Amino acid sequence: MNDFEKSRGFWGSRAGFVIAAAGSAIGLGNIWKFPYITGQHGGGAFVIVYLICIVLIGIPIMLAEFTIGRKTHKNPVGAYKNIHPAGLWFLVGGMGVLAGFMILSFYSVVAGWTIAYVVRSIFMLVTQFETAADAGKYFGNFASNPFEALLFHTIFMSLCISIVIKGVRSGIEKSCDILMPTLLFILVLLVIRSLTLKGAWAGVVFYLKPEFSKLTAQGVLVALGHAFFSLSLGMGAMITYGSYLSKKENLASSALIVGALDTVIALLAGLMIFPAVFAMGLEPSAGPGLVFHVLPAVFSKMPFGNIVSIAFFTLLAIAALTSGISLLEVVVAYFIDEIRWSRKKAVLIVGSVIFILGIPSALSFGAFGEYKLFGMNFFDIVDHIASNYLLPLGGLLICVFVAWVWGPKPALEEIHIGEHKFPFAGGWVFLVKYISPVAVGIILIAKLMGK
Repeated sequence: MNDFEKSRGFWGSRAGFVIAAAGSAIGLGNIWKFPYITGQHGGGAFVIVYLICIVLIGIPIMLAEFTIGRKTHKNPVGAYKNIHPAGLWFLVGGMGVLAGFMILSFYSVVAGWTIAYVVRSIFMLVTQFETAADAGKYFGNFASNPFEALLFHTIFMSLCISIVIKGVRSGIEKSCDILMPTLLFILVLLVIRSLTLKGAWAGVVFYLKPEFSKLTAQGVLVALGHAFFSLSLGMGAMITYGSYLSKKENLASSALIVGALDTVIALLAGLMIFPAVFAMGLEPSAGPGLVFHVLPAVFSKMPFGNIVSIAFFTLLAIAALTSGISLLEVVVAYFIDEIRWSRKKAVLIVGSVIFILGIPSALSFGAFGEYKLFGMNFFDIVDHIASNYLLPLGGLLICVFVAWVWGPKPALEEIHIGEHKFPFAGGWVFLVKYISPVAVGIILIAKLMGK
């Protein structure tokens, strides 16, 4: 194996790949965003629509990304160049690399908050609030503190760099083999604790009993968008992770398992949060402030709340880390494949540049808070561009590329390598040709219209 092959690497096992890919998909979106958007859009009916979107849009696009990656054993840019050398399709891969770069710069800031709250929970500083407003004020003071914002941004990026620099098998795979079971163990314990609270059943009913009268067109659109974003699609992460797969692995079943794991974690997160929120008599539709405003107030009123707080924010930090390393790997893989940098050089330089770009985001709630463009601070601008435009556009063009440029026949030939059966081949082709691109196109149009 030459130096380039050592820098690039391959998964040690199929299980390692599935766990790492699930770790990429399972992030703050599952444990933070999914519960609060469910609360905002009526509970059980929203969950049903979300599950339908995962099956019809999320998993088909994920399989398309895995197929492109394994066919070429290249990063997103190199993969498009390899399959279709003529034209500008490599720019679609470039958008994915750029999206990973931008998203990690502000994602690291939020992930740093979760680490800070683990530390503060240990010192019993997060379970002393009478109301959600008190907890919200406390969080605002913390997020606006430049020293702490930068400190925990630094800690999180350092963790990502220290894992990715060790390589695919020794770094990403090995860390996810430890982090993902730990995440699931903590989550199950917290679900059990939440369900045993007095008054918890009201939260379960709200969460799981569908009342379609509460579901609006906006709710359907949000469910559609979250099904796409929840699986880390459109940013090249699944192309990159798929590129480290051997030809003997079953792509279709791997996509199904990763999608199922991601969905189960999101569903368990709701089952952890809503019973506790209802048991404490707080508002389930609190929005983005649910985690840092409402839940600390819940923990403050809960028996053994401080222990639960430590476990919960540890859970969030782990979910953030498994996603963070995949975002870093997308950009690193580009420089290894295309520029032929060593893994060490690529990780250190890319990680440092992403950290520097994240500094204005870290200061957006304090020192840089007054500097705004179109009413948005730096954090919001980077998030807005990457999440609202680069990701859905990338996902839409992936569908177009696989279904209409590369073609279903060679894609299915790659999926069938090793004589793996794919009984839903016809359905997958139909979804990737027609349903998935239309759905992602609707997401993109809605974002462009500001909805």
